Amino acid sequence: MELSQLIQNLLNGLAIGSVYAIFALGYTLVFSILGIINFAHGAVFTLGAYFTYTLVVGQFENNGLLRGINLFPDGSPFAGNPWAFALATLIGAAVAGVVAVLIERLAFRPMRARGADPLLALVSSLGVALVIVNLIQLLVGAEIYNFPSNAYGEVRPALSFELGGRTVIVRTVQLIIFGVSLVMLAVLGYVIGRTKVGKALRAVAESPGTASLLGISVDRFILITFFLSGFLGGLAGTLVGTAFGVAGPYFGVTYGLKGLAVIVLGGLGSIPGAVVGGLVIGLAEAFVPGDYSAYKDAVAFALLFLILLVRPQGLLGRAQIQKV
Repeated sequence: MELSQLIQNLLNGLAIGSVYAIFALGYTLVFSILGIINFAHGAVFTLGAYFTYTLVVGQFENNGLLRGINLFPDGSPFAGNPWAFALATLIGAAVAGVVAVLIERLAFRPMRARGADPLLALVSSLGVALVIVNLIQLLVGAEIYNFPSNAYGEVRPALSFELGGRTVIVRTVQLIIFGVSLVMLAVLGYVIGRTKVGKALRAVAESPGTASLLGISVDRFILITFFLSGFLGGLAGTLVGTAFGVAGPYFGVTYGLKGLAVIVLGGLGSIPGAVVGGLVIGLAEAFVPGDYSAYKDAVAFALLFLILLVRPQGLLGRAQIQKV
């Protein structure tokens, strides 16, 4: 492989891998607190993309109950300006976070209050996910919706530079996605590691009973965890949507499965592991030869299988100590 192609694949892998990382962090946050997987996270990912698309475009023209309804007859105030689009993205992610909180109230809290088996909560979240994606399909149809080409403002579609006598071309949207993802990872790292909220979240993750005795409202911080999880999922959905389009109500399913692969690969409950796992899978997919690109979705799970054979706890996970 030529150096220029190597650099191009590396940049592509880092861009999509960083999105995998912030999406998988939503899984990790919930798992670290409750010890269960939130299967509705993929549906929240999809909702985030649709919420932002609604603010930027304002209408769904193809199908569904909302067909023909235009929220902004005079043009969306969130279109054509990068700062307005950034605001729309944050609003979409925040609404996705609120939906995640509602999911916790409906699917997780009742099970937790009754002391139900965690498997029942997992199945409950899967049911909520199916309701959400079918509701999306009822409202807006199953067609692909693309963000406007000027969503990030009047920027060049691609950047090119010479390397070793060859031209390396990188899509501008991929650089923006990578930059936004890095910022979000840095902000989340600061919140978790340096703030009182982050310290309380870590205390609840370590021992909810002890945290409660210390005066920490466990239920309140579970809600905060779900909001952060939904916010990250909704943000990831918008980033993917701007790069590849909002590919129907079920487009979060594939990313949901990859997110599961990421957190298992990195180590269940490990925030650094989710970041490393996302980047590893993104890079692995980017280096799949073009002739076999149809099979790149299988790379995540093949890589997961091989690594778990050697290190069952994941790359940065801690081995479970069994007490006898």
